[in-house]
Amino acid sequence: MIRLATDVGGTFTDLVGYDERSGRIFEAKALTTPEDQSGGVLDTIAAAQAGGMEAGAIGFFAHGGTTVINAITERKGVRTALVTTAGFRDVLAIGRGNRPDLYNLRFASPEPFVPRHLRFEVRERLGARGEVILPIVLDDLAPIAAACRAEGVEAVAIAFLHSYANPAHEEAAARRLADLLPGVTVCASHSVSREWREYERSNTIALNAYVQPIIRRYFTRLEAALRAEGVDCPYHAMLSNGGIATFAQATERPLTLVESGPAGGVAGAARIGQALGFAEVLSLDVGGTTAKCSLILDGRPRLDTTYRLEHSRLWPGYPVQVPVVDIVEIGAGGGSIAGIDGRGALRVGPLSAGSLPGPACYGRGGREATVTDALVTIGVFDPATFAGGRVPLDPDRARAAIAPVAGALRLSVEDAAMAILDVAFANMINALKLVTVQRGHDPRDAAFVVSGGAGPALAGRLGREMQVRCTVIPPLPGIFSAWGMLAARPRADFRATWFAPLDAAALAGAGAGFARLRAEAVAHFGQGEDAVITFDMALDARYHGQEHGVMCTLLPGDDLAAVTARFHATHRQAYTFRLDDSPIEITGLHLVAALEVPTIRLASVATEGRGLAASRKGAREVWFRDLGWTPCPVLDRDRMPVATPITGPLLLEEATTTTLVLPGQSASLTETGILMIREADGRG
Repeated sequence: MIRLATDVGGTFTDLVGYDERSGRIFEAKALTTPEDQSGGVLDTIAAAQAGGMEAGAIGFFAHGGTTVINAITERKGVRTALVTTAGFRDVLAIGRGNRPDLYNLRFASPEPFVPRHLRFEVRERLGARGEVILPIVLDDLAPIAAACRAEGVEAVAIAFLHSYANPAHEEAAARRLADLLPGVTVCASHSVSREWREYERSNTIALNAYVQPIIRRYFTRLEAALRAEGVDCPYHAMLSNGGIATFAQATERPLTLVESGPAGGVAGAARIGQALGFAEVLSLDVGGTTAKCSLILDGRPRLDTTYRLEHSRLWPGYPVQVPVVDIVEIGAGGGSIAGIDGRGALRVGPLSAGSLPGPACYGRGGREATVTDALVTIGVFDPATFAGGRVPLDPDRARAAIAPVAGALRLSVEDAAMAILDVAFANMINALKLVTVQRGHDPRDAAFVVSGGAGPALAGRLGREMQVRCTVIPPLPGIFSAWGMLAARPRADFRATWFAPLDAAALAGAGAGFARLRAEAVAHFGQGEDAVITFDMALDARYHGQEHGVMCTLLPGDDLAAVTARFHATHRQAYTFRLDDSPIEITGLHLVAALEVPTIRLASVATEGRGLAASRKGAREVWFRDLGWTPCPVLDRDRMPVATPITGPLLLEEATTTTLVLPGQSASLTETGILMIREADGRG
């Protein structure tokens, strides 16, 4: 059968199809249709069918996109109410009281997604261990339901105090509200998060309810459109934790899709690292709108268990208690707009030209300079073959867009284009250091996997500045997030709050807790006795008296000494210190369950028709700051010889992107089609 994946980005929608019988790869790219993202998906399927893909042969479909994150950032979710324990109506507004912009006297806390007049209280109370202090008064819900009907509420979130320890009151309230409000979405916090911290859990369920009707309608519309095209098979969504789930499972917890597309790229980078034998991988995906980077350790993406939407150095953002791959995302994609700010300085991003109007060189109405315009101006992108020739570029429009920037900086157009790229490079280097150096990891120990439509054009310089072990351009880099979705497995994270001092008795109790979580995982996948499920365990722990802690891996057979030593080492790496004499406290259990299923394979590339002469397409001049216009050989990556280093400068073209190899670097192709770039001294 054919396994198919589509990824909706801010500028392009990508498709990768993998025929398990023949190993053939189908690829397609189309402009994203923001008004209805399913339109871009259907456009890519039509393009792949024109290339020989049979819709009736598709037996697996995976999808990642920006529906959830767009609904949140653009404030286009549904009208949502929150029902909470009496006395806790204002938890969302109070938050944590954190003020990162310390000296800004006009600073205001983030506005809750549920306004105060739609936050309601119910008389009930549970203790921290789940004991009932005050039974729930279900009669309080009738006037709440009446108020919700009058306000046109489409979704209701329920967050009762300590429901992570005992969900009985939330379950009763959810049943009653579902009866009183037919057709209205009702979400209870314990169904999404069973972790302590009332503000974070309340915010999580409020946002989950806010987007759930949106994603349900989108998936329903997409399923109908796919079936109309003959794609009738199990449908899966890419999750933010690096795994996949069915549409039905994802709809119940739509916040797990908040970083859906980028997580596909990280999953793919992990697979590439495994194929090359690298345990530590630094991934960077430079798309049309943003650049996303992440660190993979021991073959597994790092998870951020304190993910905050819209967080920045000066803004606390909105915390959500769903596992998300630790991704740093910045507005530095190919479509990022460059201009002169009020102080006369050059800035790049975070605003993007998107797919419409797009960069000036697209000829679709864009007039502002972008990173893509800069790459066209210095000769990296070929106007005739960009995106496989489906998006012809206009270099004159690119130069005209950069001209005002050049005039303001008193530079030539070429030097102004390089200045735009310099700023974009600096932004990306800062982001890469955030996931490495500032997390206690040395980038010189990592392989650097770079993807995205604009990534390979920038990879050589980024790898050189980060001094990575080697720079890697994976197969199909311009549509790599979609490829990564075919490399991902069904996965679910199960977390539970559990307090105990770390000792031998606690480890035994944790074992019983993990056994319960394993039973939930088996029921979640529902695959029967023949299913092969792998489990990874971790403890949330901290020193006694701390507020926050770390997630510490728990291996089978670990004794108290091994867990204690690993916690101290993990804490030192995260916080730069350890307290060997301080008692350790467990605060939670984390189980990762992954279902073994067939995934895309990296097959050996055919050697016929390959060679240096066969791959040569000619030459093109590229502007280098120190060399000026320099002739660069242009090679077809798909016809490059295997295991033959080729020295730069040179351009390697393929259907979805162009790779620039700098002077002093060499590029070679592995037997499985992975492109490796190394410095003259052997590093990346």
